[in-house]
Amino acid sequence: MKRYQDYAVLLLRIALATGFLSAVSSRLGFWGSHSSGWENFLDYTAKVNSFAPKNAIPTIAILATIAESLLGLLLFIGYQTKIVSVAAAILTFVFALAMTYSFGVKDPLDYSVFVFSMAAFLLATTEKYRWSLDEIISKNKTN
Repeated sequence: MKRYQDYAVLLLRIALATGFLSAVSSRLGFWGSHSSGWENFLDYTAKVNSFAPKNAIPTIAILATIAESLLGLLLFIGYQTKIVSVAAAILTFVFALAMTYSFGVKDPLDYSVFVFSMAAFLLATTEKYRWSLDEIISKNKTN
């Protein structure tokens, strides 16, 4: 059973990382014709953050992109996974709350934003992160 848990934790970590990195790739145009693009992302950021002043939207978009890039990369390599997972959970939970405020609860439920957030919280409860940079560092400290 433990081996299946190790695989599940690895796949959850990679799925969360991929979710963040795919969204960033889309807004930066790396998905080619399937990309949303930066301007569309700015428009969406303004809609989600309808309570924020218009002049704050570019800053929110840039900070979200930096945060999602960093969290995605750190989750992918498995570095400081517990802390990064909590940060990812908080970021996506705030996003879900902003969506709920601006659009109602249906959109964050339809796009599984709450599920993504709680999955990140669940990842943070794991004791060991097999096949990660955390595991390599931990082994090097004990040797």
